[in-house]
Amino acid sequence: MGQDTPRAARGQLDASGLRIGIVVSQFNSFITDRLLTAALDALQQTGATKEQIEVVRVPGSFEIPLAAKKLAETGKVDSIICLGCVLRGETSHYDYVCSETARGIQLAQLDTGIPMAFCVLTCDTLEQAIDRAGLKGGNKGYQAGLAAVEMAALSRKLAKSAPAATSRRRSSRR
Repeated sequence: MGQDTPRAARGQLDASGLRIGIVVSQFNSFITDRLLTAALDALQQTGATKEQIEVVRVPGSFEIPLAAKKLAETGKVDSIICLGCVLRGETSHYDYVCSETARGIQLAQLDTGIPMAFCVLTCDTLEQAIDRAGLKGGNKGYQAGLAAVEMAALSRKLAKSAPAATSRRRSSRR
């Protein structure tokens, strides 16, 4: 970084003291169970204990946003990992489920202020899903676990600096 580069806030990969929720779809459990295992591994490697993690199982990916929002509203979690897998079929149902699940998760995190790591695989084939859940492409559940920790830590950091920024803004308006 050069002298003119502004200081950047970022979250650390340290889950100490963080509470993480995981909402996981039971549909396509062959894939989602692999994503869940990898997400739990990422949380453990960043210092989370079993007591800091709450897992919520939902029937399918379409149900993830509501469960994630309700979990966020409890105030018991600092971040949520959303895990699912939607495989393209012969009808347009795939398109609706994919787009509405993504939109619902985005709205849930914006409404609650709780970061939500998006790990709903949207694949054309089972082979693509298998690759993203642990073979060629690594495991996206692991990456989502790291993102959840980093965003929870960043959110805490930004929340601590928010009152000072708010009071400065108020006093400059007078």
